[in-house]
Amino acid sequence: MKHKNRIGCLLLIAVSLLTGTVQAEPARPNIVLMMADDLGWGDVHCFNPKSPIKTPQLDAMAAAGLQFNRFYSSSPVCSPTRGSCLTGRHPFRYGIYFANKGHLKSEELTLAELLQNQGYATGHFGKWHLGTLTTEMKDANRGKPGNTKEFSPPWKNGFEVCFSTESKVPTWDPMLKPAKDHHNGWDFIEDKSTAVPYGTHYWNEKGEVVGDNLDGDDSRVIMDRAVPFIEKAAKDGKPFFTVIWFHAPHLPVVAGPEYAAMYSQYDTYKRNYYGCVTALDEQVGRLREALQQAGVAENTMLWFGSDNGALSPGKAPGSVGDFRGGKRSLYEGGVRVSGILEWPARVRAGTQTEFPAVTSDYLPTILDELKVEYTGQRPLDGISLLPVLAGTQTERAQPIGFESQGQLAWTTQQYKLYSKNAGKTWELYNLLSDPSEKNNLASAHPEQVAEMSKQLAAWRDSCGRSDQGGDY
Repeated sequence: MKHKNRIGCLLLIAVSLLTGTVQAEPARPNIVLMMADDLGWGDVHCFNPKSPIKTPQLDAMAAAGLQFNRFYSSSPVCSPTRGSCLTGRHPFRYGIYFANKGHLKSEELTLAELLQNQGYATGHFGKWHLGTLTTEMKDANRGKPGNTKEFSPPWKNGFEVCFSTESKVPTWDPMLKPAKDHHNGWDFIEDKSTAVPYGTHYWNEKGEVVGDNLDGDDSRVIMDRAVPFIEKAAKDGKPFFTVIWFHAPHLPVVAGPEYAAMYSQYDTYKRNYYGCVTALDEQVGRLREALQQAGVAENTMLWFGSDNGALSPGKAPGSVGDFRGGKRSLYEGGVRVSGILEWPARVRAGTQTEFPAVTSDYLPTILDELKVEYTGQRPLDGISLLPVLAGTQTERAQPIGFESQGQLAWTTQQYKLYSKNAGKTWELYNLLSDPSEKNNLASAHPEQVAEMSKQLAAWRDSCGRSDQGGDY
């Protein structure tokens, strides 16, 4: 019977070839996930025309693609958000509760691993912050001799090529700092003989410290590695998955002389913050040009976002626009970030959406496009955004859950339920009419609070079961 079926299939293929009815498989898209570090929603000019920061390349990227006006980081701090980008899951499912807490567990399925199985070249460039990168020397925040507990580098999580740091570095001359350290940042060091090592290293996929081409703008240093990786994959005719996680504008912020000069009217803190963002923006333009030159821009999903909102709005240079809160807060300013997708093959230029999307949506969207089934029998917190890109879905049916340091939030298309004390008291906001979260509706709509808090509790229970190893 199997033999007859095989003959029948061959005959069908032959007839199809003769009649011209066989359609070639559509080319698989290349995927690039770019992310800034602590970049506020209001820092990028296309989101906030009042921003003093020059971001012409990000503005051009948004104009050429889709601008998400309600794009969320899964957490108000960096490490948890990074995990969500790669797993499609909330970080409380696998123990990354805050920055420098936990690590990406080997049992988790990452986009890099899933796409590597589909024949993709995979590369990670920039900040990792999902585990330590060495067990043999002092490095960054947690790397030290004998510390194997938190060791989870990108090359152990599906990335074939790496140029990665465990955590933050200065945004200019990333391996150096002044002998007298300044927490927020400093003007670039003219006499490097007066500098001392910063204490964080770049590592490659072999677990080796990288020692060359580390001077100047850190975003350029990162892109110097990412661009050749993309060019090689394109030349080899191989689809690529490239993660580019910039350090800018996380503290310490340092801008090179050319970029600081653009903002000479401002104080030290602001001119270095603004300057390093403009330097990052320049590298976004460089990447877009490299994709064009390699002939792969048309079918590359090029994403941009931030890991959380701006640091200390009103006290630090970053802006959250008119939103409430900032980094470490689950108010909108802490988790609503600048989300952009450029993908000429599928996204019409100059479009915007109010659809609430989140970093956990990357994985299900990409797998949906590739028609690849998620192989893990475990809950995902993200959804596919392909219907949003196609214009067939305008409202999110599955709410977005948040939890961080006792704060809780449950966000739907219209409403947001928020608690600052693990559910002891509730605040309710209509984000469509009150995105700045000024008018607490909880007392006026107790039935809405009851229903949403019930849904949130069920989601937290699910996350708890995952965190206890129930998904493995």
